[in-house]
Amino acid sequence: MLSLSLMLAATAAFLLLRKRAGNTKAERISQFVFPPSIANKLKDAYPHLTDAQTATVMNGLREYFHISAIAERHMVSMPSKVVDVAWHEFILFTRLYHHFCRTTLGRYLHHTPSEAMRTPTQAQHGIKRAWRLSCKREGIDPKSPARLPLLFAMDAMLAIPDGYRYALNCQSGADYCASHIGCGSGCGGSSSADGCSSGSDGCGDGGGGCGGGGD
Repeated sequence: MLSLSLMLAATAAFLLLRKRAGNTKAERISQFVFPPSIANKLKDAYPHLTDAQTATVMNGLREYFHISAIAERHMVSMPSKVVDVAWHEFILFTRLYHHFCRTTLGRYLHHTPSEAMRTPTQAQHGIKRAWRLSCKREGIDPKSPARLPLLFAMDAMLAIPDGYRYALNCQSGADYCASHIGCGSGCGGSSSADGCSSGSDGCGDGGGGCGGGGD
């Protein structure tokens, strides 16, 4: 039988390797160079975008892959219409997209339109998961946010005509209210990869977003 010290050492080594693997995946996502033609397609779809704004969209796509990596195999909804367009264009590079998914996420990230999700509840969990993970990465309190995370601010910030608009103030007239997404109590003490339980959190619809990725 292994001694306690050997067991602790083995556990520490395993956790260190897992952490390094996670860091490597995050680094690969951060360093990946997207095909330049994706930016051109974005400008075709939204001619008003400047080069700097198009670069912001690509940063949003990169951020979506970061939160998808953290969520592991849990579904994450896409909060931004314009970033979703970029994602669609990336998927068309089939071999490159497969390689990217395999080396950064460890799996193929399927795109599931919101209308094709199994239930409305699945879509709600997906957008709430996106909200919590985005807030965590940007140092925002998900239940009392002082600002919107990039993916949730993107469409309004770039004046995307068919985009999704979120607001901190529920009286502002935006499409979706941030406090409805982040108000739930379903995140405490969960053992899932993203820190969120799969149960309902009583927030009402909290919808918004155009589908998401998952297995």
